[in-house]
Parts: sequence; structure tokens; C-alpha cells
Amino acid sequence: MNTSTLIQKVWNFCHTLRDDGVSYGDYLEQLTYLLFLKLAHEYAQEPYNRASHIPKGYDWASLTAKTGQPLEAQYLISLNRLGKESGMLGAIFFKAQNKIQDPAKLSRLVQMIDAENWISLDADTKGDLYEGLLQKNAEDTKSGAGQYFTPRAIIQAMVACVRPEPTKTLADPACGTGGFFLAANEWLSGTGQWIRENADWLQRDTPKLNAKQAKFLRESTFSGNEIVANTRRLCLMNLFLHNIGDMDGEPAVERSDALIAEPRFKVDYVLANPPFGKKSSMTITNEDGEEDRDALTYQRQDFWETTSNKQLNFLQHIVSMLKIDGQAAVVLPDNVLFEGGAGEKIRRKLLENCDVHTILRLPTGIFYAQGVKANVVFFDSAPKDGRVHTQGVWFYDLRTNQRFTLKTRPLKLLDLQDFIRCYNPANRHQRVATERFRFFAYQDLLARDKASLDIFWLKDDSLENLDELPPPDELQQQIIEHLESALAAFRDVAAGLRSR
Repeated sequence: MNTSTLIQKVWNFCHTLRDDGVSYGDYLEQLTYLLFLKLAHEYAQEPYNRASHIPKGYDWASLTAKTGQPLEAQYLISLNRLGKESGMLGAIFFKAQNKIQDPAKLSRLVQMIDAENWISLDADTKGDLYEGLLQKNAEDTKSGAGQYFTPRAIIQAMVACVRPEPTKTLADPACGTGGFFLAANEWLSGTGQWIRENADWLQRDTPKLNAKQAKFLRESTFSGNEIVANTRRLCLMNLFLHNIGDMDGEPAVERSDALIAEPRFKVDYVLANPPFGKKSSMTITNEDGEEDRDALTYQRQDFWETTSNKQLNFLQHIVSMLKIDGQAAVVLPDNVLFEGGAGEKIRRKLLENCDVHTILRLPTGIFYAQGVKANVVFFDSAPKDGRVHTQGVWFYDLRTNQRFTLKTRPLKLLDLQDFIRCYNPANRHQRVATERFRFFAYQDLLARDKASLDIFWLKDDSLENLDELPPPDELQQQIIEHLESALAAFRDVAAGLRSR
């Protein structure tokens, strides 16, 4: 069976299960469990002869030997037992559950996976199949998985600007399904369709990795955190199918809240899109026994300010993760650029203690979460020598007079080509201003109200041509965004009143 036929076969079975009420996310979970067991089985055969560390009686052979109700019973027993193992095995099967209630459908899925030799498929094929399912899951608004899925064009542009180098470490403290890791892996290894298709202007000139560099990339480059167990599971499998990590090793992604404690080690790069929303994903209870998310703060001695705003906390945490001269590119919502109080104090500290050199204003309509207005902030860590390290910030406005939607006009890497060229990754100290790309000196930024970095200068054509309505889908998107922004503002005001 050729690659395209196999992919179509997997997709078709996904649709069959959806008719039974099994969502993309549930299908992905079951596919993850079964694929992992099948791959472990294949690696245990000739010529690999690798120890799978899967207990006998709970392995792939124990599933293929049964059908119907006996298979369902064996599957449940195996999921429960494997979730108690250590290392990657325990991480993949942590609190695993069977979501396929029809034993006949489970049998068909096991047979479909068993019929293929998955090791013989290259990493691109396995990875593209899994990534496609992840994207479909993100598009399924009922699942809420879109919050863990960063548009791939944004990730690719961030990687193309930062240009990670071999044998250096890269982390993501809120890694979702591992999009930043995969794009960086493709950049370092020279693989990835997006690199091949845009090689003429991306100017990637990294030579082929030697054996030592390839081993470091596979085993030591990436580290991350993901607090949601199911998302972490999908991330680990996504990495594994792209030849990152080892099935009998320790997982590269911890199932923990990255903000709780200072990082155990420093890294060379941080690429991240921390979760949006001011409230924490953790919940505590107040004296009256009611849930109170606003009260949760992180008491960190290494933080400049104590706040319950989790984007500001993630920003401070990312600064603490970097080695001296380490580089970061972080997706952050607009409020981080203009908010007063702790927000202003953290911005001033960031400009003073790091070299904040570039901010990309992202267009609306590109995230699965509605109404999001975000930016990519690029900065480098610097030594603590008492000097101000930001000389000024270059801003690129990709928002004004730009219209994107998830379905009719999705953002593509080519839409970011001009930004990447203006960024000038080969030498960012030699830049040229354009209509959309401007430099603002440090002292001018500091003199702005609340040291706001929410800067725009282009005239919005939509305000000049009020008689010319945009297409219905764009108008609908704009209305949704305005309503979401208004609701968020009301919630913030209500939260402020409750805290008084």
C-alpha cells in the first residue's frame, strides 16, 4: 500500500468512528496507544532486536490474538497496566481509557494498524499523518483543542528568524502538541516540506548534521512542559513519530506546571505560545469553599513582579530559562504590551535586563480561539551587569489592512516572507525601515504612557471606507472578535471589582 492510500485509509476510519460519537481527539488517543504498541513490537523484531520494556501479556501480540469482547477486555487491562510503568511508556499510557465502545470497531482498528509495517514508513509520512489529525482536532471547535495549536506558518517564521544551531538546547514551557519542536527539528535536520518549498528565500545554509549532532538533536535538544495529560501524550507521540526521543527513554516533556518553580537548567532557545487568558488553569478554593482562580499567584523569588496574570508569569519564567545570550521568540497577547500595574513594571524590567529587539504584530483571524490579538516578541538574554540592554525595538505591523480567516484565507508562510526579510536573520543589526517596519528608540519607548509597546502607525483603510463592507465571512469574523474582546474587558473589570 502506498503512502497516500494509507493516509486515506486512516482518515476514513476516523470518519467511521465519528459516526459513533468518537471525536478526533478520542480517535487520536486510541491511535496513539495502538501505534506505540505496534511500533514497539516491530522494533523488537529482526534486525532491530530492541527491548521494548512492555510487560509480556500486555503487548501488541496480546491484542492481535483476540477479537470482539475478549479484545476489548484485554485492551482495558493493558491500558491500565501500562499507565503504571515508568519513563516514556508510562507517559504515553498515563490514565489511558478506551473511548471506542464498539468491540467490532476496535478490532477493525487493531487489524488496520497490524496490517502495516510502520517502521518502513519514513518520518515525514508518519509525522504528516499524525500532524494532519492534530490539525483536524484543533479545527473541531467542540474539542477545545485549538488552544494548543499554534498556526504552523507563525511557528515556521519564528524558527526561520531565530535559526537554531546544532548541539544547542531548545525549550517550550507550554508545548501543546509540540509544534515548535517539530519545526526546529526540521530546520536543524534540513527536512520539512516548508523548507524545501521556500529554500530560495529562506536561505537556510546549515550543512548536513554529523553523527554526533544528529544524536544530540534526537536525544538532548528539546525539553518542555505540558500541564494537560492528554495533550502531553499527543505531543510525545508526535515527537516520537518524527524520530525525536526514544521509546525506552525518559520523556522530553514533563507533565507539570512550568511556573511553579525556577527552571532546573538553562537553555539556548525558548520558542513558545503560552496559553491566552489571564486566569490560571489551576483552581484553588477560597474560605467560603468557592473556586477562586483570580487569587492564584506564583511566589517566585526570581520573578520581577508577583501577579495572577499568567502571560506575564510565563514571560518572566521564559527570561529565567535562558542562558546568557540565549534567544527567545514568544507569542503574547496585546494586553502584555500595554497593561498597567505589574504589566508596566515587567515591561520596563524586560527592556532593561534583556535585549528586546523585534515585535511582530500578528493579524487577527489566524487562531482557533476567537478574538485573539497577539504579537511575537523576540528578545535575547543578557548578563546582569547593571546596563540597559535594549537600544530600541523594531516593530513590524502585519495586522493593519491585513485580512485572514481560518477557512477562506488562512495565513501561509509566504505571507510572512517580507517580515522575515526585514528581520534579516543573517545579521539583524543591519536592517532597513519600510512602510510596515519601523524602529523606536529605547528612550522614546520608556517615555510612552505606561511604557506601552502597543505601537501602530499605519492608517486603517477600513476606517476610511465605511461604505465598503468586507465579504460576509470577514465581517462575521470581525464581529466575533469585537464581541470576544468586549467580553474579555467586562470580565477583567468584574474580576477587579471582586478583588477589592
